[in-house]
Amino acid sequence: MSLPVDPIDRAINEDDPMNAEEDEEADGDATMADGGGVMDDSSEEAEDDEEEERRIREGFIVDEDEEDEEDEEEEEERRRRRKRRKRRHRRREEEEDALEEDDLELLEENTGTSFRNRLTRLRRGREDGSPRASSSRRKQVVESSEDDLDDDEDLPQVQDIQRIWDDERAGRGLEDEEDMDDFIDYEDEEEAGGMDEQEREERRRERKKLERERRRAMGSRPELTGIDASAWDEIHEVFGDGHEYDWALAADDEVEFDEDTQKLEMRYQDVFEPSEIRARMLTEDDDLIRAQDIPERMQLVTSSLSQSSALSLPQNLSETDIDDAAAWVTSRLSARKTRDFFSPTGPYHAYREALVLAVSYALRFLFIQEFEVPYIWTHKRDYISYFNPDDMRTRIELISLTELWRIYTLGQKYRSLLERRNVLFARRKVEDEYFEQTIRPKIDTVEMVADTTEWLSMKYKTEKQDAFDLHFHDDEDVADRKRKPPSRVSAYEIAKKSVISKLADGFGIRPHEVVQNFVSSDRPNFVEDQELNPLAFAEQFINPDSAVPQTPEELLRRARMIFATELGKDPLLRQAIRDLFKTEAQISVHPTERGINKIDEHHPYFNFKYLYHKPISQMLDSAQFLHILAAESELLVNVSIYLTSEAKGRFERQLNDAFASDSYSDIAKAWNEERSRVVQEVLDQHLIPVGTKWCREWLREEVEDALAIHCSSKLRERIDVAPFAIPDAQPGYTPSVLAISWGKGDPQKDAITMVMLDDMGRLREQMKIDNLVDNDYHDEFTDLLKRRRPDVIVVGGFSMATAKLSARVKGIVNGKAIEGDPSAPDWRPPEATNEQAFDIPVIYIRDEVARIYQHSKRAAEEFSTLSPIAKYCVGLARYAQNPLNEYAALGPDITAISFEDEDQHLIPKEKLLIALERVLVDVTNKVGVDINRAVTDSYYQHLLPLVCGLGPRKAHALVRKIAALGGNLVNRDQFIKSGLLTTKIFLNAAGFLRISQDSELKPSKNRHADDDGPDPLDDTRIHPEDYELARKMATDALELDEEDIHGEHPSHVVSLIMEDKDNERKLNELNLDEFAVNMFEANEDRKRHTLNVIREELLKPNAEHRAPFPVLQPWEVLTMLSGETPRTLRMGLIISALIVRIEAQTDAVTTRLDSGIDGVIKPEYLSDDGTVRPGKMFKKGQTVQAVIVEVHLDLLLDNFEVWLSTRASDLNQGDGLFRRVKRDDYWNTQQYERDLEMQARKKRAETDRTRRVIKHPNFHNFNATQAENFLEKQQRGDVVIRPSSKGVDHLAVTWKVDDRLYQHIDVTEMNTQAGPVLAVDDKHQYADLDELIVNHVQAIARKVEELMAHEKFKHGPEDELHLSLKNFVAANPAKSAYGFTLNRRRPGHFNLCFLANKNSTVQTWPVRVTPESYCLFDAAVAGVPELCDAFKVRHLHQTQNLAGGGTGGKTPYGAGARTPARTPGHVTPGYMSVRQIPGRTPNPYGGQTPAPPPTFGGSIPSSSYGMPSQPPFGYQTPSAYGHPPQPMGQPPPHIPPGMNPQRAAMIQNTGGWSQSGW
Repeated sequence: MSLPVDPIDRAINEDDPMNAEEDEEADGDATMADGGGVMDDSSEEAEDDEEEERRIREGFIVDEDEEDEEDEEEEEERRRRRKRRKRRHRRREEEEDALEEDDLELLEENTGTSFRNRLTRLRRGREDGSPRASSSRRKQVVESSEDDLDDDEDLPQVQDIQRIWDDERAGRGLEDEEDMDDFIDYEDEEEAGGMDEQEREERRRERKKLERERRRAMGSRPELTGIDASAWDEIHEVFGDGHEYDWALAADDEVEFDEDTQKLEMRYQDVFEPSEIRARMLTEDDDLIRAQDIPERMQLVTSSLSQSSALSLPQNLSETDIDDAAAWVTSRLSARKTRDFFSPTGPYHAYREALVLAVSYALRFLFIQEFEVPYIWTHKRDYISYFNPDDMRTRIELISLTELWRIYTLGQKYRSLLERRNVLFARRKVEDEYFEQTIRPKIDTVEMVADTTEWLSMKYKTEKQDAFDLHFHDDEDVADRKRKPPSRVSAYEIAKKSVISKLADGFGIRPHEVVQNFVSSDRPNFVEDQELNPLAFAEQFINPDSAVPQTPEELLRRARMIFATELGKDPLLRQAIRDLFKTEAQISVHPTERGINKIDEHHPYFNFKYLYHKPISQMLDSAQFLHILAAESELLVNVSIYLTSEAKGRFERQLNDAFASDSYSDIAKAWNEERSRVVQEVLDQHLIPVGTKWCREWLREEVEDALAIHCSSKLRERIDVAPFAIPDAQPGYTPSVLAISWGKGDPQKDAITMVMLDDMGRLREQMKIDNLVDNDYHDEFTDLLKRRRPDVIVVGGFSMATAKLSARVKGIVNGKAIEGDPSAPDWRPPEATNEQAFDIPVIYIRDEVARIYQHSKRAAEEFSTLSPIAKYCVGLARYAQNPLNEYAALGPDITAISFEDEDQHLIPKEKLLIALERVLVDVTNKVGVDINRAVTDSYYQHLLPLVCGLGPRKAHALVRKIAALGGNLVNRDQFIKSGLLTTKIFLNAAGFLRISQDSELKPSKNRHADDDGPDPLDDTRIHPEDYELARKMATDALELDEEDIHGEHPSHVVSLIMEDKDNERKLNELNLDEFAVNMFEANEDRKRHTLNVIREELLKPNAEHRAPFPVLQPWEVLTMLSGETPRTLRMGLIISALIVRIEAQTDAVTTRLDSGIDGVIKPEYLSDDGTVRPGKMFKKGQTVQAVIVEVHLDLLLDNFEVWLSTRASDLNQGDGLFRRVKRDDYWNTQQYERDLEMQARKKRAETDRTRRVIKHPNFHNFNATQAENFLEKQQRGDVVIRPSSKGVDHLAVTWKVDDRLYQHIDVTEMNTQAGPVLAVDDKHQYADLDELIVNHVQAIARKVEELMAHEKFKHGPEDELHLSLKNFVAANPAKSAYGFTLNRRRPGHFNLCFLANKNSTVQTWPVRVTPESYCLFDAAVAGVPELCDAFKVRHLHQTQNLAGGGTGGKTPYGAGARTPARTPGHVTPGYMSVRQIPGRTPNPYGGQTPAPPPTFGGSIPSSSYGMPSQPPFGYQTPSAYGHPPQPMGQPPPHIPPGMNPQRAAMIQNTGGWSQSGW
């Protein structure tokens, strides 16, 4: 009779499947050793169960029971023998099956894995990347067995499980046989029971050897197993080798390994794609963000809502930096702050020091203590407000919430400036008195840091270069970057190293001394006058031995250039010009030729089409500048930013005064003229361009920031509102909502959908009905209202039919009997009343979030079975219940909502996302988050990342930790005591994480139960650090002593004051001002505002501070349903209207606009005389033009109408005056009138020209622009034939080469003896248009298509091809690269771009396309392969020509001459055909083409396209030196590598290359 399995054994076996293997081994050993070698069969199994269980337990767990000493010794002896046999068996197997060294190297080379510790074929170990997992329970059990610790080899190995997938064991079932090896051995022993140990061992070894040979044979011949090799490969390709999920199988089964055999852990980076890892926020940066005790948003340079968040780890400010930072930030806070506080006449001039102190407190909280803005605004308000203990009645808000966010942004900029400035000072290797005394104290912008770096680099060029190679924390990491030497030396450097620098010293003053004079008021430096005039002085520096003639004027020009460059790069001068641009710059806009035609009076850009001399200070409050930049990017306008003539003249005079000599001699005047030229050059060449570029970017940044703040204020208006509430609703009330929508309102397609959400946001019911007219549907709807009794009914939809639905619903709810269907045009709600009525409000609400939600992934996950309209209704209902939650759940999609219709798209998405996120953070912390609800409610959980201190990563980690504790917190102390939040995160978030209190549970009166009991203060906005203040206020208000509350819960008095019916009077009697003064005098704590907050929370915990739920205005409803705005329905506009109904009795005409709005034409607006009947003027279904007279909106009755007029007098006036875009006040009227006159002349010329009519389907009377617009949506190769502006004997043929690329071909009509001829050129003439199209245009189009289909063709601009070539050559330094791209400047042509090697530049050769060939220069080839061959041959010749010119490199800049770009005959070098001169390639630089030096071995090194490798010194500049000596070797082959032999033969026969070389 078998014993029951021990529970401990069962737990072990369930925890470790690997134990099954050892059970089998132990079972076999015991059986064989028992009974003198007689094998047990299955009939004896039941009898041995008890004995076997005892032995198995002994193998794993130390049994506490005492056994006979004799049994123990016998068992011990058997176990030792078994272990010795196993060790010998394994050792022999490893020795016989050891892999050879070559095999190991091959495996390591192909897998990247070391096999040195895994030397056997059959036991190859585990796959790399499988993670280790351990079980503490299993580990304890293994360690408790002393016997198993004797030999590590007896521990089970995880690879035994993985070996079942080992593809090296090709035979089926070999794994099972391998696992049964020991069992087979024991079987042999029992069959030969009379054998001794040595004989059994020899027999077992022989059988093993035969078994291994059989397995090897089967492994090398997969077909012997019944599967052929191809099928075996296919199986592996489809199903893999079975090791893909080894890491998962082994996760729960591993045991401890030896250090030698232990493998690396599997990481999720080895399993998931990088994009998925980023989406799940599992990167190393995300882990760092979660771990650091810093608020998450403070660790990011982007919005936490962004899908591509970037980590930032800057150095925080120190206490010594706060004062300077406060002064820097305060001066840049806002223009209004500067005017009100720092202007002597400002209303708050007396509080300017208090403002700076408040800013310093804010910076200290933000960048030292690392508190987020909502925490400071809520709990540290007293530190950023005016606080005077002697004048507590004065309340001044020094910093608003918006300004506090501005301080945070400016503080980040100052921190970046400080970091760059410190790096600059630390890396500086030279001592410069001017830098230390003058420049360094004034470096207060990032631009000045960059300017100073550039100035130091220029001035100390000979010093170590990396002294000024600065790197910052947010720079990209570049490992072992090699410094690329400059490709050319500047003219300044050449002149500075020459004797000209001595001539520049003749100005009598150094550049930095001029700047010192400029920035100071007392002019500390004076000019030393020269004794010679400038020309005479310059003649002393003429080099008589110079190869290039030198003149004094040229030397003076170069001396002025040196001085102007050093002045122009001075940081102080550059900062002065930037400051001047900031205040005095103006902007003008001039349209391009395209813009003149495209921007008419109704175009949005017309407002600034001729903007003229507008100060940039007036462009900061509107989005006009962003529209100007958009128009410039569309090539419609040119923008110029410049200084006013007065400002520029003032700056120039000031700089001249700092530079000029005070002497009145003629020589001094001559030198002053030279100095004046230097000043002019400094302004024109250096300072003005720097100021213009900076001003453009600064203005763009400022306007984008202002527009983003404007959008965020619109968002605040929409989310800083309470949920919809019925009268007398309790605090924290959430309404139950019934959402109704008719979709697009089509009665044939769309049903009326209803969704009911209860007060917890749960979907209770969803229903669809066809209409609200039929009694069945009517009763069904009323039954729903009776059963569910919603607090509010919200209506939404996508058309004006929604208004009719709303009226129908209101009629039913209010008890009005309504007839007709809401879809019928003539439907009107009668006023008959019904006895059945419901007191339920019916309202419209914003549906922008619901429109996004219905198609979102979130909706599909939450309500997969609902239709899109039903999901839309869910979004409507949720918005009514919690607008903040619904917007927060959008995440990054919140930028898809339009807050500013015309301008929002101009804001960079990341900047807009940051601005919107800040509003979400503000409002979320204003309301607070119930942490226990957030853990259990996934929808409500979207608010948690917006809590102060948290973010998506920290919030997710917090939820998981709370869920692990049971999913419910009792008090806020658990955040710290349970390790849920770190210190700084707790301080930031604690006041905003509420723990709702059960009304039935009271705080424990036992003080010892404080840690575990609830606290009423945890359900308030009071921060835990202020709990003692709250308890003190409650104690004083109740007039209790400490003895009265001794031994009770600390917050027991808080519960008493909250429940006291007279609590408001008792709390108001407290003198909080005196209390705040006492606290300030005792500890310098500022708590006046905090005390007010505590009092309010004690009276009304978590009271609603948001505005009531807003009711939409009529225009907002009309825009939501129809898309019409006050701008599109302005009075006086002419619109189209469809006649729907003609009232015979009233003569009124009912119409419908394109947007679905009803229009009414009253009798007096039908005609001018008023006598014409409408039936004679119109008929039903007719579309008429009408003028908008008035827009009539009645939201209560859901009546939206537009009153129209069809009187001729109204229509004849037109609506141009109303549609015209208003001009800007700064308007260039003269230029506008000149362009109008020019356009009028062109129009008259086109009108006067006879319009040709040609009977051909492709002929159109278009101009070039019209032809391009017509072909824009056509296919490539489509043709338009049109009149030509060259005369009546010309035609123009326009065909589409590619998107936005068109070729215009001029065709001349000629009369010859053979008849009319259409001539494109001398070679291409055609009899008619069809022949021209087929044999010319379409032939060229085919050639173009052929080349565009080639693998070397790259779409896009030429710059992308250049970048691709550079990347390829950088990755393959030994290769060359070339490619083709369309020539956008010459449609129908191509550019052949090639890069010979990594040291050369990209070269471009033109390729012309004709109907029969491609022309590379003048060489015509028939196809693309021949074109590639021709290119290689030509480039090979050119390379050899250049290679024969010695070792010359690039022509140095300023070395007396320029690199020749053209020959004296103005012909591009190498422009002649390769077949024009037999035997040699034409050399435009003279001389005979040298033969290429043969290489050893008789072959030429080939590049990626079959051409010889480029010489290392480049080939840009031909050399005129002699040929290098040719090394000995075999002559080069006559066929270039990679060229088609037939093509090569054809070129050779025509003399394309000589017999001696090519």
